Amino acid sequence: MLRHGAGMTKEAGMTKETMEAQLSEILDNLLGMLLLEGSYEIVEEEDGFMVSIDTKDAGRLIGARGESLEGLQQIVNQMLSKKAEEGEFKRVILDVAGWRKQKEEELKSLASSLGKQVLENGKEVEVEPMSAWQRRVVHMVLQEMGGLSSESVGEGRDRHIVIKPMDQKTQKDSDKSENQKV
Repeated sequence: MLRHGAGMTKEAGMTKETMEAQLSEILDNLLGMLLLEGSYEIVEEEDGFMVSIDTKDAGRLIGARGESLEGLQQIVNQMLSKKAEEGEFKRVILDVAGWRKQKEEELKSLASSLGKQVLENGKEVEVEPMSAWQRRVVHMVLQEMGGLSSESVGEGRDRHIVIKPMDQKTQKDSDKSENQKV
């Protein structure tokens, strides 16, 4: 059974403490159903709650390309939003064994490298398909670099980012064969 790392007090209404208690209860129930041993810590941040989960079976929670973790995060957020009062809901971000933080750093490095490549050679680059939060990280890095435009294209699991030099708005079909897939 997972153990919670933060202290809590219960009060009337959906205050920070009771929202944290509700979140803790949701996590205990969901993770308990998965028969996981370990611990978790809930930290309130400006825009929501960050939950760091430490377990020996991290791979099962993370899943391929983080898909299991994203699914669990969505379930936790939906359950918490149903318990929260109007306007009181705070988004929950889950991280298991530091995977999300490490992935974010890798994405920042990749975005920077690809952005420099596009600026140097003037040719657009297509990035491998990513989840919404991962594409957001890449878009933010590229926006800070300047001289680049980026857009998400495709549907569902094939949704990916195309990075272009700022002055290149569209390309002819003949140029598309020169695109690089990363």
